[in-house]
Amino acid sequence: QVQLVESGGGLVQAGGSLRLSCAASGRTFSSAAMAWFRQAPGKAREFVAAISWSGGGTDYPDSLKGRFTISRDNAKNTVLLQMDSLKPEDTAVYYCAATKPTGSATYYRNPKLYDYWGQGTQVTVSS
Repeated sequence: QVQLVESGGGLVQAGGSLRLSCAASGRTFSSAAMAWFRQAPGKAREFVAAISWSGGGTDYPDSLKGRFTISRDNAKNTVLLQMDSLKPEDTAVYYCAATKPTGSATYYRNPKLYDYWGQGTQVTVSS
């Protein structure tokens, strides 16, 4: 069982930066693929970033490449999302997600392939 707790959200002006953190409990964290998703009011959950269990592989949608960076520290059971040059359209609740142990260097864009979810942290970008 893995429990995920996000932190680091808040209110920031357009052009600013935020760093989200996801603290995971459970011995299986280091072998799980991790990801960030977001959901704005009235919209579907959207893929933001994913990272393989080793951190050697990452994935972003083209719309966020160059602005968002995902990383992980397996020794600290933490995955981070650095968000730069934020825009008002980045406003959403951001969720951390984890798979069960994968045993391979995989990661996914499909939220249905993630087994554990955090409660989310609100990010608001003002214009």
